[in-house]
Amino acid sequence: MTRPYALLRAGFPYLKTVGMRRVVDFPVDVAVTRDMRVFALCRFEGLAGSAKIARVAWEDDANLGDISSTGSGEGQVTWPVQMLLDRGGNLVVSDEALHRITFITTEGEFVGMWGAHGSGDGELDRPSGIAFDADENLYVVDTMNHRVQKLTKDGRFILKWGTFGDGPGQFDMPWGIAVDELGDVYVSDWRNDRVQKFTAEGEFIFELGSSGSGDGQLDRPAGVTVDGDGDIYVADSGNDRVLLFNADGRYVEKFIGDATLSISGRAYMLANAKPLRLRDMADIEPQKRLRSPRSVRVDGEGRMFIPDYGSFRVQVYQKDAVPLSEEEIIAMPRSPTLQVT
Repeated sequence: MTRPYALLRAGFPYLKTVGMRRVVDFPVDVAVTRDMRVFALCRFEGLAGSAKIARVAWEDDANLGDISSTGSGEGQVTWPVQMLLDRGGNLVVSDEALHRITFITTEGEFVGMWGAHGSGDGELDRPSGIAFDADENLYVVDTMNHRVQKLTKDGRFILKWGTFGDGPGQFDMPWGIAVDELGDVYVSDWRNDRVQKFTAEGEFIFELGSSGSGDGQLDRPAGVTVDGDGDIYVADSGNDRVLLFNADGRYVEKFIGDATLSISGRAYMLANAKPLRLRDMADIEPQKRLRSPRSVRVDGEGRMFIPDYGSFRVQVYQKDAVPLSEEEIIAMPRSPTLQVT
């Protein structure tokens, strides 16, 4: 795949909502199979914490049942953070409480796991973000060791980078990670309120973001992903939104939430008189908004999936952009202005 020289950004409209409370409880990440089954990694952080992987059908929003439960046994999760699909169609889950990576099938069968608590090469201390490269080596954000490690799919150490701090290539509790089609690596640096970009070997390229709530600013960035156009998406959890940057790190736009009721949510409301009355009395505007999103994912069709953590659902948007060649658009002006002639 070749990246376009530029884009005509026609829009990025809201598409639909998937899931509801009691099915998708506190989703922290999402994975979507080729046959459009939606898997939500759920984690409740209250006194009686619980975790699971919920399955929901894309077309009719049907509850397909959970495939994992809370615990430390084979195939179970305790404090899961992120989830991927590997080439074999298995789910790969990072678990910061158990300091391990777990592999299970989409039917819930245990495949394998690895990880040991510590700070040595290949050891983990509260792993969070995970991302595959083109060879299915796994980059793991080793949060409390303030570093990134690259390991083989079966957990053998390859390389690492990062130390505690706020300089280039340093981290303060990093969280999310993404690898683009060129092999470059993007890491959300949670307590430094930024995203850093590196080569596959960990050489610093650039950073984006600063602390705050303005356009392009971040407050505790969590998940990060990159699409085939090179656009960078950041789950800005502390600001209850997702930010979009272009391949050069320039801020483009934000998503604050536009949710309607999902199919399952509508059916539940119509079957229960009290929730119907409460919604009839409610200010609907806040009900649409994102609440502390922990991740963001984009598929090959340009659909953006946002696990809406505090609202027990997944909001989905559809990218609408036209690729442009160098011949179709003028060169970047030295002093950009917007002028109508």
